[in-house]
Amino acid sequence: MKASEPRKIFVNLPVRSLPRSIEFWSKLGFAFDPRFTDDSATCMILSDEAFVMLLVEARFKDFAKKEICDARTRTEGIFGLTAGSKAEVDDLVKTALSSGATPAADTMDHGFMYTRSFCDPDGHHWEVFWMDPNAIPQ
Repeated sequence: MKASEPRKIFVNLPVRSLPRSIEFWSKLGFAFDPRFTDDSATCMILSDEAFVMLLVEARFKDFAKKEICDARTRTEGIFGLTAGSKAEVDDLVKTALSSGATPAADTMDHGFMYTRSFCDPDGHHWEVFWMDPNAIPQ
């Protein structure tokens, strides 16, 4: 693969209830690839190049040698999602919170970047942000 070719990314996350996770992310407008979906996993499509594999904990353990992190009590990572505007950030987070997510951090507005966050029903920390690269202070 040439360095200039875009790479695909597949983030794998353990979930306690696959149906609940699919319902939650569907409410936020995400679709799933049926080719990679069964009763133990699904492939959530972020873009043509980015995907999140949601795997029930038992299936996730097939790939992990270490103990699974309980994201409800520990931070395993922070996953960022872009939005097209500040209003889209607000809409996505509002929908997440009304669909079972919990707030993760205070809203940050730096003018050129606006960020809100939530923890999904499994405790995974998501940052939703809008940024205007032309307005970044030099």
